[in-house]
Amino acid sequence: MKATMLVALLVAVSAVSASSAAVAQNLEIIKERKALLKEMGKATKNPGGMLKQEIPFDLAAVQAALKTYQANAPKIAKLFPDDAKTGGETEALPALWENKDDVMQRFEKLASAAKAAEAAITDEFTFMDEFPKVVGNCGGCHKKYRKDK
Repeated sequence: MKATMLVALLVAVSAVSASSAAVAQNLEIIKERKALLKEMGKATKNPGGMLKQEIPFDLAAVQAALKTYQANAPKIAKLFPDDAKTGGETEALPALWENKDDVMQRFEKLASAAKAAEAAITDEFTFMDEFPKVVGNCGGCHKKYRKDK
């Protein structure tokens, strides 16, 4: 009887440990994903204000934002493994995992659009034409795959 209870206890402790390890892994991936997305949001703040004509045009800030998108989008695309669906206050909807190929293509499109815009944006006029094409990629994904705030 004692041996059976001891085995059951060891199995239970082992299951909890394995579960804790998986959760820790999920939380780390979600944390990294959220940090990169937050960095992109921060990079978008000033260009967004420029689009609304709330702040003066600044080509350097626009180019920095575009470089952030190019750097972060491919990294973020790799941070949606099946074991990182929940936890860590993720805002990702279940639809994301049902349409992962679409999400990955959207990140590729964002990086590609940012690269093209980097060459095309040379002044305020080209910025007003080109930058919305880039950030439109962000909004499309948010509407479909992120919880409303």
